[in-house]
Amino acid sequence: MAGWIGVDLDGTLAHYDGWKGIEHIGAPVPAMLERVRAWIAGGKTVRIFTARVACAEPERSEVVRVIHDWLVQHGLPRLDITCVKDLGMVELWDDRCVQVIPNTGRPVGGVA
Repeated sequence: MAGWIGVDLDGTLAHYDGWKGIEHIGAPVPAMLERVRAWIAGGKTVRIFTARVACAEPERSEVVRVIHDWLVQHGLPRLDITCVKDLGMVELWDDRCVQVIPNTGRPVGGVA
């Protein structure tokens, strides 16, 4: 397996303007939606990487259902949903990340 690509939900794949409850997911971000569709069409494995499932017990199954329904509504399959990085993750697309140079603590591109 070539690994998997993590895509954050709120603020990356879906528009986010503040928490409005489990049932609310914003409109899709068109450029990201098309990117995910292209990855899937090209045979890449994509997972939704979201904090929504991190602290969701006992509502985790409801959170997953809402996300799956949103994905299907916008033409995507029911992708795996996680909040856990593992050694198979090869990329993470997120609106809150700062990439660092491995083993240095220094940001890529000099971002502070």
